[in-house]
Parts: sequence; structure tokens; C-alpha cells
Amino acid sequence: MQDRIVLGNEQETNRDESRQQDRPASGARRRFAMALAGLAAAALPLPRLAMAGESGALALDVNGAVHVTNNAAHTAYHFSEEQLLKLPQHSIETATTWTPRSTFTGPRLADVLATVGAYGSQIEIHTIDDYTCIVPVSDADRYGAVLAYAMNGRRLKVSDFGPLFLIYPRDQFPLELDGAAGDSKFAWQIVSMTIKP
Repeated sequence: MQDRIVLGNEQETNRDESRQQDRPASGARRRFAMALAGLAAAALPLPRLAMAGESGALALDVNGAVHVTNNAAHTAYHFSEEQLLKLPQHSIETATTWTPRSTFTGPRLADVLATVGAYGSQIEIHTIDDYTCIVPVSDADRYGAVLAYAMNGRRLKVSDFGPLFLIYPRDQFPLELDGAAGDSKFAWQIVSMTIKP
């Protein structure tokens, strides 16, 4: 069945015929789309590449006021997935503004800071989407905050707060951690932290 369209006083056109004339061969179209996607991916900063996929790499870079480094320039400590998983694992059961009451699992922020010999007073947190927030180093001990990589036993994906989600025990400290001020401490899609003096 052919579609015929009459536009004002214009002649009838056959949509099927015009589509076939304008359409490149399917193989050429696919190669063009793949090349275009490759160019777009190459233009993205590396952290955003993880966002294009469903699961970002479980890794963390910590720099700034730290005594222990492991990169060639001696400016940062890079935690691989293996290193993060070797740290003692802890769980916090709490609700957040964005999630129902759940169990979040990962290393304590205090253990990450101890590993790098952090000596600053503030932590500047950087995320995949270039969001930055600052939390006091003292929060690590005061609240026992966790850098969660799992929620209810399932690995966090980029689309659901992963690869790392800074979790505070909000339900245990509702007066301190509820509301906008408390919410500002919960950062997700974390890729790096800078320790500030």
C-alpha cells in the first residue's frame, strides 16, 4: 500500500519512493552511525565514558593533602577495585531522599582517608557529571560514612548512584542529616576526592 500526500496545490508525492531514493544502503548507514558515535565518544572526557555505559569502573583517586601516593607523579593515590574491596567492608541501613530504606555496603570513608594518610580538614568530592561538594574530614569518624558500591547486595550502576555513593546514617542522625544541609553531604557517581588543608 502506498501513501499519497497532497500538500496545498503541490503535486502528489509518493512517500515510499522518495524515502528509498534518499536512504543510503543499510551497511553504509550503519558504518556512518558507528563512525559518528566513535567521534562523539572520543570527544567525551574519560569519566563521562563510564556514564555512557551502565556500570562505571569501581575505582577512586584521592589527592591533595595526603602522605601516601601510588601514582608516578607522587600526587595521588589510585584505589583500584581490588584495593577498595580489600578494605574492611561496612554496611549502613538507612533511607535517603532519593532511595527507600536500604542497606548500603562499602569501605568506610575513614579507612580510605587512613590509607592515604589524609591530613586536611575538608574533602572536595568530584563526580562523573562534574558535580563537586565539600564535606568535613571529621564526618568520617563522627558518622562512620561509607563509600557504598552496593545497595541491598547489588552493585551500584552509574544509572543508580554508582560506582560510589557517599552514604551517611541519616536515620540515626535525623536532626543533623535531614533536610537540604544533610542532603548536600550525600554525593554519588564519585570518581575522586581532593583533601584540602
